Amino acid sequence: MIQKRHAIGIDLGGTSIKFGLIDSDGQFLYEGKVPSYADISAEKIINQLIQVAKETQSFADKHRLPVTGIGIGTPGITDTTGRMVLGGAENLQGWQKLALAEIMEKATGLPVTLNNDANAMGLGELAYGAGKGCTDIVFLTVGTGIGGAIVIDGKLFSGYANRGTELGHVPLIAIGERCACGATGCLEHYASTAALVRRFTALANEQGLDFHAEINGELIVRLYHESFPLAIKCMNEHFYYLGRGIAGFINIFSPQRVVIGGGLSEAGDFYLEKVSNVAFEHALDTCAPNTQIIKACLGNKAGTIGAASLVFQSLPSPHHNVT
Repeated sequence: MIQKRHAIGIDLGGTSIKFGLIDSDGQFLYEGKVPSYADISAEKIINQLIQVAKETQSFADKHRLPVTGIGIGTPGITDTTGRMVLGGAENLQGWQKLALAEIMEKATGLPVTLNNDANAMGLGELAYGAGKGCTDIVFLTVGTGIGGAIVIDGKLFSGYANRGTELGHVPLIAIGERCACGATGCLEHYASTAALVRRFTALANEQGLDFHAEINGELIVRLYHESFPLAIKCMNEHFYYLGRGIAGFINIFSPQRVVIGGGLSEAGDFYLEKVSNVAFEHALDTCAPNTQIIKACLGNKAGTIGAASLVFQSLPSPHHNVT
């Protein structure tokens, strides 16, 4: 009988840190959420990471559950060894050139591995969610931005030196608006939830409309279902941009599945249907016959489970110790 392994999974975000003790079957034995303090300093973020790791460690010790290691999904770019945060996380203050794995290991005594947060989410869906049983997947999370992960032949693909798979920054519009990354016409700038809200708000202001409520994705979806013309216009634009982006990924990777996560993917079956219609209309028939477009099924736990999966994949033994 194979003994279950246990890992601490940590999903670092711009607003909060989600964490848990997770076994090798993907089951949560303990979980929690704390503020990340990402807008304050890297030191403050690290202190929070250490706190949640020790809290989870304490639970594991109390229940005599041996912990194999700690996996962390972080915004930005990590190095190929899974040890360093290199940069690229504009929403985390000072989050660059950090030997994060080493810092965490010294504080906890456990081995630590890192990866980009979108990669971790994709890995979680591959191991325990919508990608289970597949070898080739494109994973997209549509939220404030657009993150992505690519799995080829059952393994995360990150490009040379771990610098690739920025799927949200694929150029979509040749002569387009400037994206937050500094380039023009990026998929993220046109197809993210933030883009949908920005477009709707601008047109509402032009038309002198006041909804007496915060304009967000949920409101726009509700108005879409109520056949409000502006919501229909903006949602149809969103379906078009996201579907065109996905068509490009299908033509390049011909994945078994395109898995879409994030808040808008929870809007209902109509959402995937509309996006899929555009995607398959524009994808090449020769590339698309084996591709399904489906919703992520782990919800906001995908990043935490995926972070734990980094541990299960990378460490040879549950008895590995840091010296």
